[in-house]
Parts: sequence; C-alpha cells; structure tokens
Amino acid sequence: SQPWPGPQPQPELAAPSLPRETWASKYEFLLSCLGYCVGLGNIWRFPYLCYRNGGGVFLIPYFIMLLVTGLPLFLMELSLGQYGAAGPITVWKCCPLLKGIGVAMLIVSSLVSLYYNVIIAWAFYYLGSSFQSPLPWSCDAPRNAHLCQVVVVTVTCWGCVLQNASGSAGRVSASEVFWNEQVLGVTHSSGLGDPGPVQWPLALCLLAAWILVFLCMLKGIRSSGKVAYFTATFPYLVILILIIRGATLDGSLNGVRFYLSSDWSRLQSAQVWSDAASQIFYSLGIGFGGLLSMASYNKFDNNVIRDTLVIAIGNCCTSFFAGFAIFSVLGHMAWKKQVPVGSIADSGPGLAFVAYPEALSLLPGSPFWSILFFLMLFTLGVDTLFGNIEGITTAILDEFPALRDWRRKMALLGALCTSFFLLGLLLVTQGGIFWFTLIDTYSTGFGLIIVTLFMCLGIAFCYGVNQFCQDIVDMICRCPPWCSHMLGYFKLCWLFFTPCLLLFTLIYTFLDMYGVPLRYGTYEYPAWGTSLGVCMGLLTCLQIPLWATVALCHESGTLSDRFQKATQPLRSWRTATARDVAGEVIDVPFTITLTGSD
Repeated sequence: SQPWPGPQPQPELAAPSLPRETWASKYEFLLSCLGYCVGLGNIWRFPYLCYRNGGGVFLIPYFIMLLVTGLPLFLMELSLGQYGAAGPITVWKCCPLLKGIGVAMLIVSSLVSLYYNVIIAWAFYYLGSSFQSPLPWSCDAPRNAHLCQVVVVTVTCWGCVLQNASGSAGRVSASEVFWNEQVLGVTHSSGLGDPGPVQWPLALCLLAAWILVFLCMLKGIRSSGKVAYFTATFPYLVILILIIRGATLDGSLNGVRFYLSSDWSRLQSAQVWSDAASQIFYSLGIGFGGLLSMASYNKFDNNVIRDTLVIAIGNCCTSFFAGFAIFSVLGHMAWKKQVPVGSIADSGPGLAFVAYPEALSLLPGSPFWSILFFLMLFTLGVDTLFGNIEGITTAILDEFPALRDWRRKMALLGALCTSFFLLGLLLVTQGGIFWFTLIDTYSTGFGLIIVTLFMCLGIAFCYGVNQFCQDIVDMICRCPPWCSHMLGYFKLCWLFFTPCLLLFTLIYTFLDMYGVPLRYGTYEYPAWGTSLGVCMGLLTCLQIPLWATVALCHESGTLSDRFQKATQPLRSWRTATARDVAGEVIDVPFTITLTGSD
C-alpha cells in the first residue's frame, strides 16, 4: 500500500446514518441513466438542429463536441458521484470551497422539474385525446371542417397574431388551433402579465403526472430502477416502428433527404458549432446533478469508463435515428399537402404537439399511431424527470441523513411532488406557455454552463486532476490498457479543451441572449420578464461565490491559509478503503491508504 498522495484531509466527525442504497443490478443503473439522458430534446430538438445547420454535415461538429466536451464531463460527473457515494451537495467534501456547485445543481434541477412535468401533462392530455376517432385535431373532425378549406385564416389573441408551425402568420392548421385554443387557451391571454384562469383539464393531467412520479419513486432507486426497464426501452420500440412505417409512406424520402442534405459551407458558421455544443451538453443531462446522484448508488468497483461510453454514445445515436422517424412522416405530410418540407419543420413543442400530430392524423389508423407517439413522449419525459427528482432527493437526504427513514423519505417525496404541482399550476393557466418558455430558456441557460465550467475547473485544479484520475483507477481496480489510454485523453480534455469549449459556448450564449429578444410566436417579452429570467440564471451562479465565502469564513488564518484549507478534502471524503463491497460506510483512520486491488 502507498500513502494518500493528495492533500491531507481535514479532521471531521462523521455522523452515524443509515447505509445508502445500491442498485439491484448494473442494468438498472444503465437503463436509468440512458432513460434520463434520452429525453424530449432527442426527439424535438436534434432533428431540427440537424436540418437547420447543414443536414448530415452537422454530425461532424456534433460528434467532435461529444468527444471533447460530452464524454469528459459525463465521465467526471459519474466518477465523482460513484467515488464519493454522495449527492451533488455532500460530494463536495472533496473540496468544500466548491460546495456552491452542488447547491446550484439543486436549484437547476428544481426549476427544470417545475416545468418539465408540464410537458408530460401535455403528452398525457394528447394521449387521452388520441383514443377518439377521428382525432380532435384532424381535418376529419366535424368542428375542423372550416379550418381545412383553402382559405386564409388569422386567429388573433388580445394584441398578438398566432403563428403556424413554420413560424409565419397566415393560414392556421386544425392541429394548431387545437393546441392553442383547446389545450393551452393562449388565445385568451395577452402575455406574461396576464396568466388568466387555470386550464383545469391540463391541471388534472399535471396532478396525475405527479402522482405517477410519486408512486414510481416511492422506494427510491429500488422502484424507479424497475420502472426503467419499460420506460427506457419502450421509446426505442416506438422509434423503430415509426421508422418502418415512415419508410412505406409516399414522400418519406423527401423528408429524409431534407433531414440529411449536406451544406458544407455551414461548417464555417460559429452558430453551428455552438448548437452542436449546446445539444451535446443538454441532451446528456450534464450539470443537473441527476447523473451524479444515480452514480452515487453504484458499487465502488463499477467500471465508469465503460458506462460513460455506452450511455453517451447510445444517447447520441438515438438522437440521430429519431430524426428518420420524424422527417419520414413529415415528408409524407409535405407530399400530401404539396408544400416544401421546410415549411412544416419545427422544433420544441411546435414539432411534438402541432406538426407531428397533424402528420399522424393523415395516416390510416391515425389514433393508433397517435397513441404510440404520445405514449413514447410520456415515457421519455417521465424517465428524465425521475433523474431530476432523484438528484433533488439525494442531495437533501445526504445532507440530512435522519430523513432516510422510509416514512420520512416518503413524506419528503410527497412534499416535493405537492410543491412542484402547486407551483406548476401557473404554467397550465391560459398564459402559462409564456411562463413555460421563460423558465425553459433561462433555467438551463448561461447559469448551467457556468456551473459545469466551475465543476470542471474545480476538479482539475483544486481537487487535482492527477488525484481524480487515480480515484478512477482505484474504482476500476484492474484497469485495462484501453482505459489507461482513455484516461490520458480525458485528463487533457479536463485541463484544457473542455473548459475552452465551455467558455466558447458561454460567450455565444450571452451574445445570442442579448442580441435577439425572447419571443413566443409574435409576442415579444417585456423588459421585466427578461430581467426575471436573467435573475433565475444569476440565482444559480451566485451560489458558487456565496458558499465559497461561507467555506472561507469557517477556516482560520490568512486568506491564503483559508483558501488552502477550504480546498482540502474533509476526513469523511470517501476513498477506496472507505466502503466495503456492499457499499456500506467503514470507519477510516486519519491516514488513508490505497490498495491496488481488494
């Protein structure tokens, strides 16, 4: 054995607590992480970005960003959680100065959970409506007959003109009228300051979604891990079915050609590289704390490098193949309407709840295809939400171990779900879509990138990149040669390439944020609304200097001495000898030794 090579840990008395859970199977962890990463953005954002940024050419910057930014950060978060066996706040015992990063992750996950379940409520509403024949947003429905005539229709709300799926005012489709009037009720709201009454059908769907989340997570990873066997695999089955069905449709090749058509000149645009970086960043779920929390329940000797490659590459391949399912059906709709594919292609809710449902309504047996699609959206959303809620509960339970008692844990989960439901009622009012867009834009904007940047710099330069690599080797125990080579590559990324690309993405995010005002349709957000959104991002960022100041105040001596002490790991920081094979805490001496294998 060799002495602990890193900075000497500070004395700290560890409070006795109930042992933490571990995954019943490594497959439950893999499926839970894959389901967490493969979310709605893979379906409604990546295909749109691909065609907007040069088609197949976009895959070049996309996979470069995966190799240089996505994989290194993904491995860092998994390794940090697994080695420390702690949630996003407690894990920073490795460097108390950076505890604010964990608090910031908790805030981001809370904001995302607040609005993400609203999307699930929308999918729930559409799923229930899909059992009607004809579909209520199709031209076959009697109430939509006047909308399907070739006339110019303008639907106005108080002071704004609604747009069609392609973003231009004019003729409004039946699916868009259903979305805006019956589902959202946005035609009765003038903007952010006029939320109006609650859309009670949506509120009931939101309540049902939170009840389902509560029941699935009632026993923590023991229950959510079992649910992941269905929720993580079912979307792949639906995507495969939609690809096969789409290939048999007239005009589908036009849609696929539109999706993959290459424009090499787009590689010269900084926007393309920024879109690739942001898509990798958000689709992998980096910086939210969910990955870190789920990895903290792994056995100590789990191979995190293998898991990183499987989950991250699987997630990116899912995004690519989902594009075929989307654009083959959109190509058929464009062929049937005799319009260009670009005029109906959209991203975000406009694709999932307007353009694609309309395309499905044109297929024979449309209710069946609609049920499949919205059930897929539902499972995609629920899986991602499981990861976010797991990150929140793990952070709280690790800070307050007395809450790990089953009854107290159930009460905590119930309180969280109830609070998120009540706060989410604002987002299901008639003007709720304006608040949804605001929170969606700023909760995961510049604040999340800054948090991840500090996590990368903190581990590389405060905790020490050499020590971190040694921690990974200690977990893998028998590190094969390919793992050693990859660690050398990841070390170089953590020190230089990844921080530089995060900084580039951050600068471009600021330029985009201040260069183009936030809009929903033709509605431009007022200055106070934009300021409120910026405050959301600042609330996340300010946690880092705030908790760093607290850590410095807890130490003694000069500022330099305090800084040095605040960057040293606490005594309770987990090491290779701090856990037995069952994942239980072992009392470790002040001088910690590492063994090559156990």
